[in-house]
Amino acid sequence: MEVARPQLIHRWISVSVVLIGLFFATAHCFYLPGVAPQDFVKGDELKVKVNKLTSTKTQLPYSFYSIPYCAPKTIVDSAENLGEVLRGDRIENSPYVFHMREPQMCNIVCRIVLNAKTAKEFKEKIDDEYRVNMILDNLPLVQPIKRTEQDPIVYQHGFYVGLKGLYAGSKEEKQFINNHLSFTVKYHKDAQSDAARIVGFEVRPFSVKHDYDGGWNDNVRLSTCDPHAKRTVTSADPPQEVDDKKEIIFTYDVEFQESDVKWASRWDTYLLMADDQIHWFSIVNSLMIVLFLSGMVAMIMLRTLYRDISKYNQLETQEEAQEETGWKLVHGDVFRPPTNSDMLCVYVGTGVQFFGMTLVTMIFALLGFLSPSNRGGLMTAMLLLWVFMGIFAGYASTRLYKMFKGTEWKRIALRTSFMFPGIVFVIFFVLNALIWGEKSSGAVPFGTMFALVVLWFGISVPLVFVGGYVGFKKPAIEDPVKTNKIPRQIPEQAWYMNPVFSVLIGGILPFGAVFIELFFILTSIWLHQFYYIFGFLFLVFVILIVTCAEITIVLCYFQLCSEDYLWWWRSYLTSGSSALYLFLYAAFYFFTKLEITKPVSGILYFGYMLIASYAFFVLTGTIGFYACFWFTRLIYSSVKID
Repeated sequence: MEVARPQLIHRWISVSVVLIGLFFATAHCFYLPGVAPQDFVKGDELKVKVNKLTSTKTQLPYSFYSIPYCAPKTIVDSAENLGEVLRGDRIENSPYVFHMREPQMCNIVCRIVLNAKTAKEFKEKIDDEYRVNMILDNLPLVQPIKRTEQDPIVYQHGFYVGLKGLYAGSKEEKQFINNHLSFTVKYHKDAQSDAARIVGFEVRPFSVKHDYDGGWNDNVRLSTCDPHAKRTVTSADPPQEVDDKKEIIFTYDVEFQESDVKWASRWDTYLLMADDQIHWFSIVNSLMIVLFLSGMVAMIMLRTLYRDISKYNQLETQEEAQEETGWKLVHGDVFRPPTNSDMLCVYVGTGVQFFGMTLVTMIFALLGFLSPSNRGGLMTAMLLLWVFMGIFAGYASTRLYKMFKGTEWKRIALRTSFMFPGIVFVIFFVLNALIWGEKSSGAVPFGTMFALVVLWFGISVPLVFVGGYVGFKKPAIEDPVKTNKIPRQIPEQAWYMNPVFSVLIGGILPFGAVFIELFFILTSIWLHQFYYIFGFLFLVFVILIVTCAEITIVLCYFQLCSEDYLWWWRSYLTSGSSALYLFLYAAFYFFTKLEITKPVSGILYFGYMLIASYAFFVLTGTIGFYACFWFTRLIYSSVKID
């Protein structure tokens, strides 16, 4: 049986490689920004693609053609990677076709006559403040907005389907559709040749009730927008109302502007952070917390270890001696396996998996691999990394399990591979069913769901077992002191050493270190803005690790000093409780910053934030646990027990 195992592992590895190869073959992802610029000469065809309709009010994306917009003869889907599908992106071709550096004026796209059903669909999207998203040469369409003369130009993604307003003298609110689009394509020309590269794609939308003489035909001339008479659409034109039996004519202009912006820095306008001072304030605020905690840890280390190691210093006062014997008295019980030790092993393994995924994702992002031009790249990278980090999860959980004198490592590996992903998958499945019920493009199709299950069962689960096998084969971690046969009685604790109180206090500081950055992350997710300040995020992540470790060590020391040796679970929960504050902050953000009114959208928000908080709990809890594990082993190994 033992001889066959390496062959089995080799066979499984080759199957995994094939699966990964197939996955990447279908994914078409991971092009590096700056590697694939496209040159266009004058007259080259430029095809505009349409993406999902998005709304910050409902958080439910819809495909562009879910409402009766002008469509090309055949609608072609662009290949989407796993991350794009999970985000609800649906990229399709459109009837908008330009020619490089050839301005067009008043191009008629199509004419539609609304009936009661189509008018209702447009009205609903206008009421819910849906925005249309388009893409040209992989650049998303933006609408430049300048509120006052002094303010800098702010770029908003896409443009509104329409707007609501009142006719003069009327009190009834009407919906008006943006049916004329004035596009601006910015290009950077090559000095040596005629070729140029696209560096900007902007739009100014208008609502205009188009007029024409005679009957409708393909060669009709509009009186409201005529290239021959040089008559362009302005905001003074009467708007186009959306109602039953109304005729809507969709038109567009396109102008080309030469720009000094180079192709490599064309994303800078999208990613410009006007409030980086707030980020620096956040970093400084977090560093203060870290310095305070580091000082406390340094004091503890000096008071305990230094005095223990230098036994010749016998000049301690009676009080100090009494205080220090507190934690020494429990040396025979401090490494006694906790209750539910199996579950602790599973949670620690999962936390290691999550930590590995977060760290590697951050490094990739810092190196520029996960540029926003690579739509869905971040999500795809995180999923794949989660799957491959399974090997570390298995290793960490069975290694700890063996230290607790466990023998059934396969059971622990199985629970590690199923517990966290299983809970998340159930929540995700329920949320997906709700999105599907709303007929939104955000619903994950069956094929993608199947791909996720294959990644989980085909790669992640076997990797956890491989890691578990390696971890269990290693010699068990030896305790620095012997454990007594009979457990020592824990004296009555002061109110502030109550487990619930100290656990809740422990979570405040790690949360305090990250909450300002959390605001920007939530804004980018729920208000559809770009988040690309991974440098700041990495700094905050490092601060989070240090804060979690130090607060757990400090509280663990106080706990041991009061002769309470049940530190295993408490060390995990102390820093893990910051996830509770994260969820409460998410609720605060929901009621103060978002305008979500639909019950389904509210359930979606809290469902996804619950998954995020659970992941944060596992991550921070594991950091705290390992810090405390290292600390207790260090202080008890330096003590000479008589």
